[in-house]
Amino acid sequence: MDEKYKQDFIQAGKLANQVRQFGKSLIQKGASYNDVIRQINQKIVDLGARAAFPPQIALNEVAAHFLPQPDEDIIFSDQVVKLDVGICYQGAIGDCAVTVDLSGKHQILIDAAESALMNAEKSLKVGMPVREIGKIIEDTIVSYGLSPIRNLAGHGLGYYKVHMPPMIPNYNDRSTAVIKPGMTFAIEPFATNGKGSIYDAGNPTIFSFVRAKPIPLSVNRQLISHIKSFSGLPFSIHDLMISGLSLLELRKNVSELLKAKVLEGYAPLIDEGHGLVAQAENSVLVDKSGQILITTR
Repeated sequence: MDEKYKQDFIQAGKLANQVRQFGKSLIQKGASYNDVIRQINQKIVDLGARAAFPPQIALNEVAAHFLPQPDEDIIFSDQVVKLDVGICYQGAIGDCAVTVDLSGKHQILIDAAESALMNAEKSLKVGMPVREIGKIIEDTIVSYGLSPIRNLAGHGLGYYKVHMPPMIPNYNDRSTAVIKPGMTFAIEPFATNGKGSIYDAGNPTIFSFVRAKPIPLSVNRQLISHIKSFSGLPFSIHDLMISGLSLLELRKNVSELLKAKVLEGYAPLIDEGHGLVAQAENSVLVDKSGQILITTR
């Protein structure tokens, strides 16, 4: 890890935290989901960065990967709202999340997720097996009478890479991976009063470009160029609206690219027991000397 790598990831984390705090302030009863997303995206641009993935606002039993369609909207009311923000700064990634309980009835979910994150962060050291991080997260969440979501995990971060090894589990998964100098990763506990496992539900709302060919001839070439401009980072239909195609045309083109396996789609992730879900997340950098830095704090 050279100094530029370190400073890029520190700055990406700093910006991600700023956007998280800004987005959190917008999540209020009566606010428009799409308007909040629009303001978050503008804030990212104003900070001189780009989104590492579409800002995610998942509601109630939905853990992740949810966005309403551009011709739909949601008005916030009494939901448990998870905001997950990723920033790409000169290729480096900052990834963080926070949960807001607009109902005022489910603070225990937030406390469990935040405490699990805090306890995991305090335990970090070079040579620590990631399964021990998972055990700390699980033990903390269970102590609140809740369950961690076992098939969601934290993950490594790299240049233009939001998900890469090592995976940071939310339970003791027996992994042999250990924390090493030079690593950058996100710790991401999910706490639920449901089953503690998630499933894919409905149509994809997030997409990523996985290969360049063969691309169906019927697909708009300007759209392909626009998709490639994301440098492999995830995007949504909302992000493609500037390509000049109608929403109907965009949906048709994206469907063809999914069928051709040019794109990979990510459907909303829902707790199998339809329990409410809270999320907390920070990004971590371990420098070459072994110092642990929470970049999104």
